[in-house]
Amino acid sequence: MTGKGNHNTPACSLVIRCFNEEAHIGRLLTGIMAQTLKDVEIIVVDSGSTDATLSIASQYPVKILTITPEQFSFGRSLNIGCAAATSDFIAIASAHVYPVYTDWLEHLLKPFADSGVAIVYGKQRADGAAKYAEHMIYKKWYPDESTTDQRHPFCNNANAAIRRSLLEAHPFNEALTGLEDLDWAKRAIERGEKVAYSAEAEIVHVHNETLTRVYHRYMREAIAFKHIYPHERFRFLDFVRLVAGNILSDCYYAAHDRMLVKNVSQIVSFRFMQFWGAHRGFSRRALISQQVRNRLYYPNGLAKAGADGSVREAEGAIEYECRHH
Repeated sequence: MTGKGNHNTPACSLVIRCFNEEAHIGRLLTGIMAQTLKDVEIIVVDSGSTDATLSIASQYPVKILTITPEQFSFGRSLNIGCAAATSDFIAIASAHVYPVYTDWLEHLLKPFADSGVAIVYGKQRADGAAKYAEHMIYKKWYPDESTTDQRHPFCNNANAAIRRSLLEAHPFNEALTGLEDLDWAKRAIERGEKVAYSAEAEIVHVHNETLTRVYHRYMREAIAFKHIYPHERFRFLDFVRLVAGNILSDCYYAAHDRMLVKNVSQIVSFRFMQFWGAHRGFSRRALISQQVRNRLYYPNGLAKAGADGSVREAEGAIEYECRHH
């Protein structure tokens, strides 16, 4: 289902949050321009970029909102962007993703034909340069089958859409250091609303992080998870079990794909940093100061930034140039 745009109301609003995304945001905006759904209001929420992100974004028909890095949280940036939206349906995308097909937005909004659906999230796949373990994570959490009534609250705002009326009544939690999407979906299910997943609304997620950034990402998400589920525990034995189990699983599939030799080292290092970050996040007892928040959001500081298979056929795929600046 798509919103019924008229002279005043777009069919869809789309909020993009970004920070130093000059290498990626042009490709995303190009993909949005190629969509079959044309009546789209694009809102960019930037949290203090020091590179060419805003100059690139300004070349497209977008509304740009700015906040300082100190004001940033994942939930706050989305609440600010969504407050400026005028459509009944708000799509959300990270600046370092890009749609695979021209009907991405059509499929992302289609589940809203069911009036009980509160939020939809779409399929993600890692880009070709991603670590092998990242490819395995995406395949696990983003299957090839869609559902309009998911029973667990997993959701991801890198590729999602939400009813504006429900978000106005129930904003994203601005205090969380991550997982604001899972928290919102959890509360939606508790209210009796539905979480939908669209395997046809596929994007590529460019997540080429250093191991330090992997550690910080899973640490801040664990801090948030502990806040959302205060009775959950992540003991050292859980860390050992998950590291060992995921390394063995990744190595098994890498061997099957004839990719083990060149990937075994990064499989071990990625999985170790992933779950060590999660363990450290669960181990924190004190409240998170603004200084620590900034360290989690911007582990490399605020300096100037440097620059898989699908179940669908190639028809309708968007052709991108290598890079847009």
